[in-house]
Amino acid sequence: MTTARTARTLPMTVPAEGLPARVRIHEVGARDGLQNEKAVVPTEIKAEFVRRLAVAGLTTIEATSFVHPKWVPQLADAEQLFPMLGDIADVGDVALPVLVPNERGLDRALALGARAIAVFGSATETFAARNLNRTVDESLAMFEPVVARAKADAVHVRGYLSMCFGDPWEGPVPLPQVVRVAKALMDLGCDELSLGDTIGVATPGHVQALLTGLNEAGVRTETIGVHFHDTYGQALSNTLAALRHGVTTVDASAGGLGGCPYAKSATGNLATEDLVWMLDGLGIETGVDLDELTATSVWLAGHLGRPSPSRTVRALAPQPYKE
Repeated sequence: MTTARTARTLPMTVPAEGLPARVRIHEVGARDGLQNEKAVVPTEIKAEFVRRLAVAGLTTIEATSFVHPKWVPQLADAEQLFPMLGDIADVGDVALPVLVPNERGLDRALALGARAIAVFGSATETFAARNLNRTVDESLAMFEPVVARAKADAVHVRGYLSMCFGDPWEGPVPLPQVVRVAKALMDLGCDELSLGDTIGVATPGHVQALLTGLNEAGVRTETIGVHFHDTYGQALSNTLAALRHGVTTVDASAGGLGGCPYAKSATGNLATEDLVWMLDGLGIETGVDLDELTATSVWLAGHLGRPSPSRTVRALAPQPYKE
């Protein structure tokens, strides 16, 4: 890997008014991205992927998921992987949150020393039933002891909320419905909330309206992160709308890894490289070295056997794969 920056890999910096000075990127490629891979990625490759992301300057890297291996076999090696990441602390102040679905998952994560966790809820009943085999309120009840125990142990808790903008079965999701579930999730004691556009149907006005609704319900902007998928090419536009509202935490996936198994046209998560290119151009600090990050995605693409879908990766580092 190289840390050299060149004019070729730097956009012209032209700041815009009303935007934050710094954004924290919540990198989800190692968890949300790799869990969608058809083939299981070797544990050693996953560990090296996380290390390279840390070297690139990412300070929040979601490492894995402690769900039952039956449901997510791609991440069945969580117990083997997490101890291999102990040297990440040598890179810098890096948080390695993990996904836990219930108290059993929390037990597994805490036993390995995890200090940041995430629970995963749904704004719609259909997805809650299909993903958690529970109603929305039953899933909140399941999360309550998880959050309480984590907070009692001074563990940071993130609450994911999926289907915030649209659901493949229920269609557009009413704003009050999303606000109710989001507020309930935060009332459990979560430190932050990630709003998921799971099938990528959000548009900027919709984003602004939801953020305003959450604020009016008492959810503070500084506790909110956004998680956009790029199905209709709106992820960066939606991110910019959130930034203008004051959001400073953005989820992204290195190389654009990931997708939604429920929408055939879904093209995956917002690529971290695409996000960094935009933020660099706006003069917004991220601490991420775009060259290092691009090299990491090219390296992983080699192991996956296909080119990265990130437009920025393709522009900066053409890859020797056939389309």
